[in-house]
Amino acid sequence: MAASGFEGIEKRLELHFSGDDPMIGIGLRQLSFQTLEEILREVQCTVVSSVGNHFFDSYVLSESSLFVYPTKIIIKTCGTTQLLKSVRPLIHYSSNLGLSLSSCKYSRGSFIFPKSQPYPHTSFQDEVVYLQNVLPKNLCYDKASLMPSKLSTHTWHVFSATDESHLMFMHQPSTPTTFTFEICMTELDSVLARKFFRGPNDGKTGGSAGKVMTEMTRICDINPKAHICDFAFDPCGYSMNGLDGEKYSTIHVTPEEGFSYASFECVGSLCEGGGYIGDVLKKVVQVFRPGTMSVSTTCSSREVAARVAKAVEQVGMNCRSCTVDEFPVVGTVVFQTFTTRRV
Repeated sequence: MAASGFEGIEKRLELHFSGDDPMIGIGLRQLSFQTLEEILREVQCTVVSSVGNHFFDSYVLSESSLFVYPTKIIIKTCGTTQLLKSVRPLIHYSSNLGLSLSSCKYSRGSFIFPKSQPYPHTSFQDEVVYLQNVLPKNLCYDKASLMPSKLSTHTWHVFSATDESHLMFMHQPSTPTTFTFEICMTELDSVLARKFFRGPNDGKTGGSAGKVMTEMTRICDINPKAHICDFAFDPCGYSMNGLDGEKYSTIHVTPEEGFSYASFECVGSLCEGGGYIGDVLKKVVQVFRPGTMSVSTTCSSREVAARVAKAVEQVGMNCRSCTVDEFPVVGTVVFQTFTTRRV
C-alpha cells in the first residue's frame, strides 16, 4: 500500500526462452506450483486463483497476473511489488529444464505514487541498470526508451533485450503478425467504479464475488469466447484472466475515488481482421468509461495503431498524442493517449 493510495499502474515483464527443441514437451509449464510460489515471494505477491488450458497456465495474483507458456512467461504486478526480482530465479529454474533466456521485454506506465516504489523500481534508470546486470550477456541487443505524451502524467517506459538467435527467428517471413494491447485507464466512471466494491460480510468468496462483478459490469462480453478466471478483493478491487485458445486477456481494477484505475491487456492476430480489434476496444471503453486512457500497441505493423484510434474515437474519446518507437525483436511500439471529448 502506497502512502497516498494503492498503486494501480502495473509493471509488466515478458521473458522468452529457448532450448534444443522447444517445440517438444511442456517446457516452463513443468515448473511446480511451489517453485512459482518461491519466485513470487521475491516479487512480494501470491497466487489467489489459477486455471490452465492446452496452451498455457494462468494465475491471478494478489497483485495482478502470471501466464506460463512452454517457452514464455508473462508477469504483471501492481502496488509496490518488486517485479524485476523474479528474473534471476526464473533464469535459474529454467536452466534446470534445459531452457535458456533468449529475450526480455519490460514495460510500464508512469506510477501514480512514484515515491512509494522500492528498489529497483525507484526510477526507470534504476530498472534498466538492474536488468542489464541480471540478464545473461548473450542478450546483447538491447534498448531502453521513454515514450512521452502530451499528458504529463502519461509516459510509457520500455526496455527490451534479445540474443542473436531470437532476433533472427523473429525476422523470418513465416513469423505470424500478432499484436499486444496494454491499456491503462484512469478517472473511471464513478457509478461503474462502485461495482468493484464488496459489501460488508457479503458471505461470498473472492471467486464467487468476482463472478458477480464480471457479469454485473459486462466484462464477460468483451470476449464472449474466453474462459474467465476472476477474483474480487476485500473490500474492493478486481482481477480477471481470460483464456481463449493460445490467447490471453487480463483486467485489473483499483476503484478507489481519487486514484481509480483499470487496465486491460490482450493479444491478438491481424488474421482476425480489423473488426476484432475495433469490437474489443469499443467494449473496453464502454465498460469502464474512463476520463483518460492510454494504449500501447506492440506489433510489427503500424496499421493496428490506426485501427485503435478509429475504434476509440467512435465511442467518445479523442486522441491527444501518438508516439512511435522501434525495438529489437519486439517490433514497433505505438503509444497513444486519449481523453473524453468533454475534457
